[in-house]
Amino acid sequence: MAIAVYLLCSFAALGCAVLLLRGYVRSRARLLLWSGICFSFLTLSNLLVIADLHVFPDVPLFWLRNVSSLMGMAFMLWGLVWDSR
Repeated sequence: MAIAVYLLCSFAALGCAVLLLRGYVRSRARLLLWSGICFSFLTLSNLLVIADLHVFPDVPLFWLRNVSSLMGMAFMLWGLVWDSR
């Protein structure tokens, strides 16, 4: 049951990333780009949760998961600070 929740979270984050990046291609609003990149990294983080807990339970992927989430938040913060004008 837990893997279904993790997969749904991954699909939701992927859907958000696709919609945000598609909106960026249409409107060229840079905040959409940064948000889409952020959700792409969050999708990767969710997929790494599945890999860490269910596919490779003996291999610790904790740091890789956290780095991907941190990268996503860093891109979002970069976009909010530098492109909010």
